[in-house]
Amino acid sequence: MQFSDSQKSRIIEMAWEDRTPFEAIENLYSLNHSQLVGFMRSNVSAGSFKVWRKRHAGRTTKHLKLRDPAVMRSHCKTQYKNR
Repeated sequence: MQFSDSQKSRIIEMAWEDRTPFEAIENLYSLNHSQLVGFMRSNVSAGSFKVWRKRHAGRTTKHLKLRDPAVMRSHCKTQYKNR
């Protein structure tokens, strides 16, 4: 798939966010988990990719089926707080 620079940036941002499930990325950008891994591998540095894979391995908030139903929001409650 071809993505604009702004779409690539948003996909990478969503992939790094702890509370954004992989399914949300798939719904918005049609990238399943394995395609997202390939996308990240080719669009971030090798070091960043390794950190990303290690950080999200087994993280339950990144998979809707494993996510606690009490988690209703996609971001930290203080992330978009007005200053």
